[in-house]
Amino acid sequence: MQLYELNLHEMIEGLKAKKFSADELLTSCQNRIDSLEKNLNALITRLDDKKISNPSGILAGVPTILKDNICTRDIKTTAASKILGEWKPPYDATVWKLLRDAGSVLIGKANLDEFAMGSSCTKSAYGATKNPHDISRVPGGSSGGSAAAVAAGYVPFSLGSDTGGSIRQPASLCGVYGFKPTYGMVSRYGLISYGSSLDQIGPFARTVRDLQIVMSVLAHHDEMDSSSFREKNYDFSYDESKLNLKGKKIALVKEFQSFNLEPSIANAMDKIKKILEDEGAEIIEVSLPVVSKYSLACYYALAMSEAHTNLERYDGVRYGYTVQDASGLKEMFERVRSYGFGPEVKYRIIAGTCLTEPSRCDEYYVAATKVRTLVAQEFARAFTQTDFILQPAASSKAPKINELDQIDELKSYEADLYTLPVNLAGLPGLSFFTGYDDDNLPVGLQLIGARWSDPEILNAGIVIENHTGSPKIANGGLN
Repeated sequence: MQLYELNLHEMIEGLKAKKFSADELLTSCQNRIDSLEKNLNALITRLDDKKISNPSGILAGVPTILKDNICTRDIKTTAASKILGEWKPPYDATVWKLLRDAGSVLIGKANLDEFAMGSSCTKSAYGATKNPHDISRVPGGSSGGSAAAVAAGYVPFSLGSDTGGSIRQPASLCGVYGFKPTYGMVSRYGLISYGSSLDQIGPFARTVRDLQIVMSVLAHHDEMDSSSFREKNYDFSYDESKLNLKGKKIALVKEFQSFNLEPSIANAMDKIKKILEDEGAEIIEVSLPVVSKYSLACYYALAMSEAHTNLERYDGVRYGYTVQDASGLKEMFERVRSYGFGPEVKYRIIAGTCLTEPSRCDEYYVAATKVRTLVAQEFARAFTQTDFILQPAASSKAPKINELDQIDELKSYEADLYTLPVNLAGLPGLSFFTGYDDDNLPVGLQLIGARWSDPEILNAGIVIENHTGSPKIANGGLN
C-alpha cells in the first residue's frame, strides 16, 4: 500500500509510531497529485513544500487541501474568479490557522464553481474539475475540487464550504464522506462569502472517524466571527460506547416520497433503511409542508440578495483585477466587473439587485426572511419526533459534463429540496458513502440532524460505515 492510500487516522498513527516520516508522506501525496492532476484539474494552486521540519499537534505532518475561497496569508486565493486575479490575502482564515496549529501541511487550494455559485464545479475561471471515478463526469459542486482531491488520494481530508449542498452533493458524487456542520459550529472568518447567513465550512474525508478528528480541531468559538457558537462541550472524540442506534428514530420526509429516484439511489435508500432497522432504529415519517412548498423560493431570494451585497466589494480599487486606462471610476467599475465575473455570478448579482431594490425588498427579501423562520420552526418540530432525517444527497449519479444542459428541470428542483433547506435552518448534514452502482460510480445519501447534534450525526455515520465499508480511492482516469 502507498502512503497516500492511508486514511487520516492511519496516517496519524503511522507518524506517531514512526513507521514513516512526514516527508515521506508528503512526497507520496505530491506524487499522487503529479500523476492525476492533468486529468482532474482539482487544484487551482499547488504548494510544493519539499521538507517538513519538526511537526507537532494532532495533525502533525498530515497534508491537506483547502477550497480556494478560504483565505491563506500570502498564498493566492481566487474563489475561482478572474476578478481576484493574483490576490494574496494579508491574513489566514480561522479554519486554516486551527489546522496549521494542529500540525497540518497545506499542499494546495482546490478548484470550485466561481464564488461557490454552482453545483457541478464546471463554472470556474480555471476550467472544470473532473470526477475521479469517471473523468467524463462532474464531481459536483461547488466544492468539487475538494471532494475530488480526497476521492483521488491527493490528501486524506480537505475543507469545502456548503451554502446549499456544496459539501454534501460532491461528497456523494465523488464517493467520500462530507460533513456540513451546524451554522456557527465552525468559524467562517476568512471564508470569501457567497451567502453569509447560509455559508458553512466543513470537511471531506474517506472515513467518518476522520471527520471526527477534523471537527475536533475546527469546532471552537471564534471572536472574529459574530455567528460563532460559544458552547465548549461538543465532544467529537471516537467512542465505541456511543455507536448505538437502538431506540433511535430515523425519519423519511412524507412530501419527498413521490420523487423519482434513479434505481441506484432508490436501492441505496432501501439498503440503508434495512441497516438502520437491523441496528435497532425505527423508520418513521415526518411531514414538512412548509419546507417542501416554500423553501426553494425562500433560499434563492436570500442567497441571491446576499450574493449581490457581498460581491459589491469587487470594484478594482481595493484588491484583485483592475484596469489602468479607464477614463473614470464608472468606466473602471464596468470594465472590471464585466471582465472579472463569469456568467453565473453576473446572473446572481442581477437577480439579487432586483430582489433588494427598494420597491421590491419587502415583497421578496423581507418576506423570505419570515418564511425562513417558518422553515426553521418546522424542522425544529420535526426533530421532537425523530433523531435524524434520511434522504438522498443528490437525486441522480454524477452527470456527464457534456450533458449538463440536458438535465431535467424537475430533477434539479427535487435535488435542491434535498439540500437547500438544511442551510436555511442552519442544520448539520452528513453525506455518507453507501456503495457503487452498476457503472462503478459511487452512491451517497445524507443524514440530517437537529441544530448542535453534530457529534451524534457522526456517531450514527460510523454505525452505517461499519456496514457499508470505506470507499476505495478512485483511479482518476489512469488505466
